[in-house]
Amino acid sequence: MGNSDETLEKLRSAVATLEQISEKEKSGFINLVSRYLSLGAEQIEWHKIQTPTDELLLPYDTLVHSPQDAEAIKKLLDKLVVLKLNGGLGTTMGCTGPKSVIEVRDGFTFLDLIVLQIEFLNKKYGCNVPLLLMNSFNTNEDTQKILEKYATSNIEIHTFNQSKYPRLVVDDFLPLPCKGRTGKDGWYPPGHGDVYQCLVNSGKLDMLLSQGKEYVFIANSDNLGATVDLNILNHLIQNQNEVCVEVTPKTLADVKGGTLISYEGKIQLLEIAQVPDEYVSEFKSIQKFKIFNTNNLWLNLKAIKRLVEGDALKMEIIPNPKEVDGVKVLQLETAYGASVKFFDNAIGINVPRSRFLPVKATSDFLLVQSDLYTLVDGFVIRNKARVNPSNPSIELGPEFKKVGDFLRRFKSIPSIVELDSLKVSGDVWFGSGVVLKGKVSITAKPGEILEIPDGSLIDNKEINGPEDI
Repeated sequence: MGNSDETLEKLRSAVATLEQISEKEKSGFINLVSRYLSLGAEQIEWHKIQTPTDELLLPYDTLVHSPQDAEAIKKLLDKLVVLKLNGGLGTTMGCTGPKSVIEVRDGFTFLDLIVLQIEFLNKKYGCNVPLLLMNSFNTNEDTQKILEKYATSNIEIHTFNQSKYPRLVVDDFLPLPCKGRTGKDGWYPPGHGDVYQCLVNSGKLDMLLSQGKEYVFIANSDNLGATVDLNILNHLIQNQNEVCVEVTPKTLADVKGGTLISYEGKIQLLEIAQVPDEYVSEFKSIQKFKIFNTNNLWLNLKAIKRLVEGDALKMEIIPNPKEVDGVKVLQLETAYGASVKFFDNAIGINVPRSRFLPVKATSDFLLVQSDLYTLVDGFVIRNKARVNPSNPSIELGPEFKKVGDFLRRFKSIPSIVELDSLKVSGDVWFGSGVVLKGKVSITAKPGEILEIPDGSLIDNKEINGPEDI
């Protein structure tokens, strides 16, 4: 890449000509690239990793219960802000527009459920918990239109935008938009690690502090389990923790998720990208790393202001190579969980699995639309009739990948309260009132359509044709 000072100078003068972004975005971008050029991808010293102690990583059931009287709860909640990351598109599931407006259950979207939950709290306790949405340039316009439907709600809803950075052409390290690619594909949002900087830049942080807010709860908008938890909030305020990461026990489905470690006496997150190649299989084992990061984070607002203004949040840089019409480009990103080590008095809390219910694919969709859950005041509550604490594992073939196709193939979502695992492959269609139990595998032979009739009960069976039903 030649001399990195030269590279940076060239880049700086190229970026100066980009009129589509603000001065703050330009300097943020240059800052990120110069850190990357001087450090490269950082890796961790494996032998220094330790398992966090119970003081650093608290079991959820050891938390003191929050006060029970309504006045005390109102006081707690009036210190809180909820921030949902709303920059993602629903493209993986074949949808256009923000992922948060996909209908998840009973006609409600992710965003509807988030609004219903906070409305419920504000009404019940007479408090004022505002909702902030961090949009990206991909989701901002659509989100603004959608928010009109909540105009009469009892919540203050604020939006601000994630930064917009130019993709870097790998060959000469110059911005893609400088080469005539000025459309959307010339740009990228730099991961959710810049949520802190954007909170400050947008003026939202000062606004919240002036309203007496103290803590922000940040989560992905597609995690249906990420609801306001009074016990966690109470603990942080009582113990003056500047940050808390929610982790939960790891299953085989979560082996790639980041984990929480103790490193040089402080807790920090360890992501798979930071692990030296020879230790990746150890990182994925459930024996050594028993927990993983749910991406639910609680942070003190004053601490965010102090660290952003002191330019102290230097999260690990995640290089994300992409290709745009045959041109190799690089996106440099950061993750907000990686900021944990910069805050004082940081803790992790090992929360129940119910606080991690993300909808990343249609197999998750099947879980949350089924009788495993019910909806109460916007909260997705697990069915007590399910004995097994973990959810069934579900593998659906490519025919079910897009939400539209998925919905067409089920006349109604099957009952799965007693299901252990389901594997579906080929051209399979489900009638209504189907009940699945135990281990079920359904395979349509190539070129054949397999219909599961209305009202079928399939219990611990392998089905390869109509004769097996």
